[in-house]
Amino acid sequence: MEKKGTGAPVYSDILVEKANILIEALPYIQRLSGKTVVIKYGGNAMVDAELTTKILQDVTLLKYVGVNPILVHGGGPDINAALKKMGVESKFYNGLRITDGATMEVVQMVLAGKINKNIVSAIGSLGGKAIGLCGKDAGLLQVKKKPPKDGVDLGYVGDIVSVNVKLLELLTHDAYIPVIAPVGVDEQGESYNINADTAAGEIASALKAEKLMFLTDVDGIRMQADDPASLISVISVSEVDELIASGVITGGMIPKVQGCARAVQQGVNRVHILNGTIPHPIILEIFTDKGIGTMVHADDERGN
Repeated sequence: MEKKGTGAPVYSDILVEKANILIEALPYIQRLSGKTVVIKYGGNAMVDAELTTKILQDVTLLKYVGVNPILVHGGGPDINAALKKMGVESKFYNGLRITDGATMEVVQMVLAGKINKNIVSAIGSLGGKAIGLCGKDAGLLQVKKKPPKDGVDLGYVGDIVSVNVKLLELLTHDAYIPVIAPVGVDEQGESYNINADTAAGEIASALKAEKLMFLTDVDGIRMQADDPASLISVISVSEVDELIASGVITGGMIPKVQGCARAVQQGVNRVHILNGTIPHPIILEIFTDKGIGTMVHADDERGN
């Protein structure tokens, strides 16, 4: 753009700022090129359609700049709503859904059907090539029944015993974005509900992913749940265990942070808990110097 009569260029501050943002992102794009990033998306972060679009834009952009994203989704609110319509009470123990046979049918229908295909379709409308999967496809997530704890039988809730890494590598090394519903299968072909946070952690660990990112409806781990200023930006695996034992981390956050810690211990480079209810949280975390949320790291390092 030029001023009339002078030929001198007119630079918009907004355009310059956009250029600076792209330059800031460049080293991170270079560092992550060809690397796998597993993203867990779920909870109330999935409710707002506009925010969902922005998150899926982030995922699609990652693929276009050479990163290999894998999206693992939950769907608790939709499952609760479907069960409520059927007059079935949702019951939980330590953040895990107690899943009887009837509940498992609803879980599979909602996760592997409605939610999974809606996400695949949305990514397609943004120019990405997504493939919807659940753990039953090609034995993607083989499980065994989670044993009772403290006398509580969780029913059809599974622990992952193996991940079909070859399938995911074939897809991600091509043009595809796998979108995975956390429904597993045992040796007898029975379907099992898997906590989506746990599933994302096990998938990231099996792939030795560069990053594992949990998008939720909170901004990370806080020392005081109701105080945003108490956000913990960086935390080690041993510190996670201490905060669970002391009662700072409770409820549904327990399997989330345990998944973070386990993933780090099994070879994932960096694990992040991010607020998925703000626009473009993935890009803000991956491609900016400051980042957002809480990062979990190994006890012997404090990386970026």
